Amino acid sequence: MKIVVGLSGGVDSSVTAYLLQQQGHEVIGLFMRNWNDASVTLEDECPWIEDSNDALLVAQKLGIPFQVIDMSELYKERIVDYMFDEYQKGRTPNPDVLCNREVKFDVFMKTALSLGAEKVATGHYARVHSTIDENGKAIFHLLAGKDNNKDQSYFLCQLNQDQLSKALFPIGELTKPEVREIAKEQGLVTADKKDSQGLCFIGKVSLPTFLQQQLVPKEGEIVEVFNDFAAYHKPHPSFDSKQEELEYLSAKINYKKEDGKVIGKHQGAQFFTIGQSKGLGIGGHKESCFIIHRNMEHNLLFVGEGKSFPGLYKKALKIDNSEVHWVREDLKLKKGESMEVMARIRYRQPLEKATIYQFDDGFFIEFENPQSAIAEGQFAAWYLEDELIGSGVIS
Repeated sequence: MKIVVGLSGGVDSSVTAYLLQQQGHEVIGLFMRNWNDASVTLEDECPWIEDSNDALLVAQKLGIPFQVIDMSELYKERIVDYMFDEYQKGRTPNPDVLCNREVKFDVFMKTALSLGAEKVATGHYARVHSTIDENGKAIFHLLAGKDNNKDQSYFLCQLNQDQLSKALFPIGELTKPEVREIAKEQGLVTADKKDSQGLCFIGKVSLPTFLQQQLVPKEGEIVEVFNDFAAYHKPHPSFDSKQEELEYLSAKINYKKEDGKVIGKHQGAQFFTIGQSKGLGIGGHKESCFIIHRNMEHNLLFVGEGKSFPGLYKKALKIDNSEVHWVREDLKLKKGESMEVMARIRYRQPLEKATIYQFDDGFFIEFENPQSAIAEGQFAAWYLEDELIGSGVIS
């Protein structure tokens, strides 16, 4: 089978290419050049140059064709501009999820298929299995990677059945130490290379510095809230419907300046996110202060002291119907239906017991235990056992 591998210059995609070659496939390596501006990176040179060189060395070692494709304009249009817009609105986007949906498994995949490839492989720690339903139709299952510490199924939560049908994740059955061991045994230059910590489309980058390229700093006030959370969110005596209860539980609390005390200044609410504690420049507290609310209209940040501050927590979240995505379309809820699932609201968060609900004017996730720092714009993903079946943007 002819397979195009997205060679990123990292150890995971390097071993992906090696494993497929060992299985007897015709492997082609493609490196995506996604960013041209080195002014916001944390290195003297643009990181894509080093990464593409490493990818070339791996391709040469394996004896496979290699090509660099420039996708920087597409990235700017579909990912970067969207990111700036979301932060400006006070939301917290996840560029890695968008990168997979909009670029790697869309335009990049189409490019690979145009080269005659049957499948596209990446170095994600995830798995794809397929079954046949009673009508003879193939159903593709997106499963968590075997390495619990590296499972990346969350980043693939917006893929559809057509994309999964053409995707391969060969290292999903392996652990990270096993992947590095294979790379060492084969003498691959990436064997000991550190994992990328940057945004998927830029590399090693300072996010505040990056955002300041487009978003103008504007001084605002930091308000500490002292009153107990219950004063704002007293239990409602009764609800006429489950939907009414979920609307109440998922609603954000709009704190006002008079609810607390001004304790500091910041350079723009758009540079921060719910649950953030670093970079606030706040002292004089036993515990760190965490952002519990952002008022974008008045450029105010509201904080509470300590990880257990009640204002950080909510028991439910809402997703607009237009933002609900089912990887498993055959499991899609009808109006008025519910389902018990496991869910997460960010990468690396342990899966939590939850129930999902579908109503005429919204989709809800109600967690068994309250969740910390639910941020608008992030993706929530829900699973049945180790299978990711759907996801959506938190509203």
